[in-house]
Amino acid sequence: MPEPPRPKELPVSLLTNPVMIEACQLRDFGRIFQLVKTRAGIYPSMIARRCDLTPSRVGEVIAGRRQLSHMDVIERISDGLRIPGQMLGLARRAWETPQNLAITPREPIETPPPVDEPLAAGLPGADVDSILALAAERDLSPSTLNALHSSIADYWRRDDEHGGEALRPAVVGQLRYVVDLLKEQRPTPMRDGLHSIAAELARLTGWTYFDARQYNQARAYFTEALGLAKAIDDRQFMANVLACMSLQATYQDKPGDALALVTAAEDQARDAEGTTPRVLTMLAMREAFAHATLGNHSATHSAISEAHTCFSRISADDPDPAWVAYFDEPKLIVDTGIAHGRLGEVALAEPLIADALRREHRSNHRSRAFHTIWLARTQLQRGKLDEACQTAMNALAPAAAVSSQRVAGHLREFYEQLEPFRRESAAVAFEARLREVLPRQVSGSPRP
Repeated sequence: MPEPPRPKELPVSLLTNPVMIEACQLRDFGRIFQLVKTRAGIYPSMIARRCDLTPSRVGEVIAGRRQLSHMDVIERISDGLRIPGQMLGLARRAWETPQNLAITPREPIETPPPVDEPLAAGLPGADVDSILALAAERDLSPSTLNALHSSIADYWRRDDEHGGEALRPAVVGQLRYVVDLLKEQRPTPMRDGLHSIAAELARLTGWTYFDARQYNQARAYFTEALGLAKAIDDRQFMANVLACMSLQATYQDKPGDALALVTAAEDQARDAEGTTPRVLTMLAMREAFAHATLGNHSATHSAISEAHTCFSRISADDPDPAWVAYFDEPKLIVDTGIAHGRLGEVALAEPLIADALRREHRSNHRSRAFHTIWLARTQLQRGKLDEACQTAMNALAPAAAVSSQRVAGHLREFYEQLEPFRRESAAVAFEARLREVLPRQVSGSPRP
């Protein structure tokens, strides 16, 4: 018997709306139902069906003639409308992922080691690991925090070079370790430092899921990162996480959500003390992406102009956060080209992307593959079939070197765009090379 369909999630723009947040905090279900109706298109009859209420009862709540206060009803509303439990003062709901990162003590399950895995049999069990953790020194020093920050920098470098799939278990393990440290009493500077590290690890985990196109998991970890940064009022990092969520929304074809998220990110950055021009540059380019996805030419051009203005104000003495150091001049140029490309302004896009590719670090396989595919797409749109296919061939080596479903998706899109030219020699050569280097990226049997 097929499982019932999962209820449609509310738009991010609604869940982050201050009016909605306030209504949830007050448990003002009349306002909540009104907002869900007007902003998400979920009408009272559907609200009633989702929340196991009668339509007349929902109507009375909207009209202000009835209050809802029973906990089981509130939980049904949270589950039925997919309102995160925290917004309504509830515990995390079972459908929310990931489960609370705080590690709760539990009895270890003893399982005999598989007889066909002699290497695993020599490792200590989870119960022994827990005992050793209790006996370990828990005194932290600034050098401990520096070591954790160094690990994060190394994780990002390896993610750029090889993708995040193999890294994710290590990153999640370290995230849980840091969250476990936060359960103990610490001096405020040390506690703030741990919160900052946990936020960075949660964002990195979300990024690896985003790159793997597992968007629900990515959003959940981004949300965790947002909460961890908020706990220490790190508004610049909150802006960074919101910008990541905005980029993901563009991939999910939710340009309205993308714009709402990046606008919120820019608000956070403006409210933060000491926000640097480099951070503002990155955010302005994310705003340009959102406007370009919406097809708004004037707003896209305005955001691009703002990004370049902010970049011109960058100084070597700026106290840039480590997480924005990657946004250098080649990154600004290539993102400008991609924004023009999203608008269909390919004559402007092609030389910008080509120039940035010449200046990019060759060790960053994912970015090189991604940007090379974008260059091929713009060349194809300009009618340069032979050049586009040759450029796309140049993307295959870095694409094969990195584990990235996002890059694979862009390759598939380019391959599909070649459909009208399948019999042309350049397209035939590209397809043959693609099947040789990345056979899993092409479905179906080879064409004659």
